[in-house]
Amino acid sequence: MAERERRRTPPYGGVFVARTVVLDRDAVARAIRRMAHEIIERNEGLDDVVVVGLQTGGVVFAESIALALAEIEGVEVGVGKLDVAFYRDDINLRPVLPEATTDVPFDIARKVVVLVDDVLYTGRTIRAALDALVAQGRPRAVQLAVMVDRGHRELPIRPDFVGKNLSTTPDEVVNATIDGVELGEMERT
Repeated sequence: MAERERRRTPPYGGVFVARTVVLDRDAVARAIRRMAHEIIERNEGLDDVVVVGLQTGGVVFAESIALALAEIEGVEVGVGKLDVAFYRDDINLRPVLPEATTDVPFDIARKVVVLVDDVLYTGRTIRAALDALVAQGRPRAVQLAVMVDRGHRELPIRPDFVGKNLSTTPDEVVNATIDGVELGEMERT
């Protein structure tokens, strides 16, 4: 889970305590490779496909997916990073500071952008990401890849590529990293 999300999850500033390992490092690697194959199949290759990871949790998955795409197809795709802090719909409810910079070093116009995040929950971060992405240009299409879809959507957003569907309660917390996916809760420090 992105550090930004940890700080917003009650109890604020708590410590994540893992209860269950959902995916280990090898399972995450297999899921990334499977998603890469699905991206290639859906797009009939990688012509005009770029990958953009959401800061901060989605970036490592975007880079890993791009690496898997290159290994499978022998073609390198562009990889970007997108910070959505100023595009969130709760910006007036709390102070928002960017966590990391947006770096999309290519033109997304007429490209298929595979937007990548670690965990999909309410869908609000993805809504913000779509706004931030359009500020970069007008892509031909946007596809969504997430390592974990935990449900509980508040907006009509659905991922195209999913590493793991995971039923959770609203009080549970999912920590998804390249080293594994854990389910647990936040405890006060």
